[in-house]
Formats: sequence, structure tokens, C-alpha cells
Amino acid sequence: MRGVLLTDHSVLGQGTLPKLRLNMPAGGWFPALQDLSWSITESKLTHVDLFFSPNLKNVLIYPPRYKAWAPHTILPAAASAISILPASALQSLIITDSGNHVLWEHLKDSFSSLILRCGSSLTELISPIPLTDAAINHLIRLPHLHTWRVGDPPPNYSASSLPSAFPPLTKFLLEKSAARGWISLFERIENHVSTTQGVTPLSEVKRSLKFLEIETHFSPILDASFASRIQIFHNLVSLTVDARCPKEHGAGQCIVKLSDDDITELAMALPQLEYLLLGDPCENTCATTAACLLPISVYCLKLKQLEIHFNTANIADDLEGALKGPRFQALRALPRCTLECLDVWRIPLTLDGPGFETVLNGLLDIFPSLKYCEGLWDAWEELNKRIEER
Repeated sequence: MRGVLLTDHSVLGQGTLPKLRLNMPAGGWFPALQDLSWSITESKLTHVDLFFSPNLKNVLIYPPRYKAWAPHTILPAAASAISILPASALQSLIITDSGNHVLWEHLKDSFSSLILRCGSSLTELISPIPLTDAAINHLIRLPHLHTWRVGDPPPNYSASSLPSAFPPLTKFLLEKSAARGWISLFERIENHVSTTQGVTPLSEVKRSLKFLEIETHFSPILDASFASRIQIFHNLVSLTVDARCPKEHGAGQCIVKLSDDDITELAMALPQLEYLLLGDPCENTCATTAACLLPISVYCLKLKQLEIHFNTANIADDLEGALKGPRFQALRALPRCTLECLDVWRIPLTLDGPGFETVLNGLLDIFPSLKYCEGLWDAWEELNKRIEER
């Protein structure tokens, strides 16, 4: 039996939650079962242990989408079920939030014990449930882990206890307060662990990491120091920083603290980028200008999607300087990327006739394949019409 889906419409039973049965046949009632999709409801908790096959490879667990949780009844039973979930053959373990407010902290110990039982076959872990330091250390040692979503900061390592290796991640998703701690840890490992012929504990992940996603919301994490630490991952294909500025703020409140030079350094270090998403652009409170678009286009030739904060208060002059001034003279003779859409969202655009023409020509010079700008202001719509006419 390949897989089973336990949804809210399953008819396996109703009523109050009994204790899980531990006297089932060896290997559960479905010993060949490999895939389990489990919605945590009272009826599913009643019977889910019947499907706990030792051959489980892929497990998806999600709370009910439209029902309120009753933590005092469901969470203890969920913790009990998780504590006996077979883990030796697991390859993929995904826990989704589904938009519910769930007291995941109640599942920390049982879920961490599950992680500690996972073997080298585990390749994917996506979960909002917090982990103990022991569980995190175990994951770091798994040799085939390629996808990891983590919401916890790393353990507080001393200089003598820093990890001696790191899994060959291809996709790393960092949530909220965890991001700065992990990026700082990478810097510590690089700086403090001795190297042999250029080999460090991060050598493998520096080659393998393709997708780095950081969720910060309103936290001012994207500054020059943070951006410089990301640059060790030279093979990144996608860099996403979910940096969201408050919709209403005063001058100087943009949470993206980068300059044009910072963006240039980032683009130079990450030439494989196809997706560069540095947060929903806001309303002219950032230090970056439209001049930073030229080095992005030149150094990231594979770029397919770009979302970046830049100030448009003097956009015509900024583009004029990038395309005619001496500062970027060496770049202007180089090929450009084939980006078709520029995400500008809430960036304001107010221009007169000559300024409008300068911006139009400037953007098309930087992005020769540009077809439209995705923005909320009427001037961006007018710009799109003019682009279509070219």
C-alpha cells in the first residue's frame, strides 16, 4: 500500500479521544504503507496509530483548516501520537500551520524526540514546531538533508563546540528571529574553524545551497552586515527576504537598510540568481536608488524576477547618472539580463514629460527585455503603455 489520506471527512470513528492502542499487529495494520497525510482532528487522533507503518517515508501533518483547536484535548493526544510515529525510514516530514493559531510549543518535546529518531534517509523537514538543541544538532549531522525550514535560532555554541559539518542543503527557509542567528553562526564557523586546503564545515552547503528564504516581516534585518554574510553562498538561484515595511510610517522607517553599493556587492557575489526578492517595495524611505538596477542587470544575467526597494524621489537623475555618469562607465558596455517584469508595488512615481521619457529610456536600457512594471501608482500603468508601444 503506497499511501493514505486521513482528512476531516474520514469515517474511521467519532467521539472522545481514547489512549492510542499499543497492542496493534506488528508494523501496524498497514505495514507496507509509505505515505501518510494526516489532518489532526479528534477522529483522526483516535485511529491514526493504525497507519503507523515502519515503512513510512513521507508524512504530511496539518491541523484542521476551518475548525478551532481545543488545545487541552487535542494537543496532548497529538503529542502522544507523534511520540510513537515510526521515523527510521522517513524521507520527508512536513507540518503545516494552515493559518490556525496553534500552541506548537506543547508539541516541542514529542516532536524533538521524533526528530532524534530520524535516520540518514531524512531529506526534507518543514515544520513550525520548535525544536530542542539536541534535535537541531541531530539534523545538522544528517548527511542527506536537502530541505529545512527552521523557526528556532541555533544552539549557543562555544568556539570549541561549533558544528564540524553541515548538511548539503539545497533549500533553507529561516523564520523571523531565527535568521540572524543562523547567518551569524555561518560567519562564526567560517572565521573560527580551522581550514584545510580551503575546506571548511560549510564547504558542501556553500556549493549546494540554491534557495535561501528568510521571513522577517517588520524586523530590520536586511542591512549591509547581513547581506555580506549571505554572499558566501555563491550558487544561490533564489534569494527571498520577506521584509515588509509598515504601510504607514514616517521618513526613514524602511526596514531595508542597504545602499546602492551594498546591492552591487550582493549582485557581484551571487551571479547565478534567477530570483532576487528583497521585500515589498515601500514608499521612498529607503537609501537604495534606481541606480542599483544597472549592476543587478549586469552581474545577474539569469535574473527572471526582481523585487527590490528603491527610492524614486529623484529617479530620473538616478537613472541618468547610472547610464551616463562616470561611476558606472565600466558596466555600461556589458550585457544585461532578460528580466521581463519589475515588481515595484507601492513605490510612488510622479513625473513630468521630460522626466517620464528619461525613466522610460533608462529602464529599457537597463532591462532591454522589460515588458511591464508591476506597481500600484497610475504612473507605472502609463509607463507600461509606453513600454508596449516600443
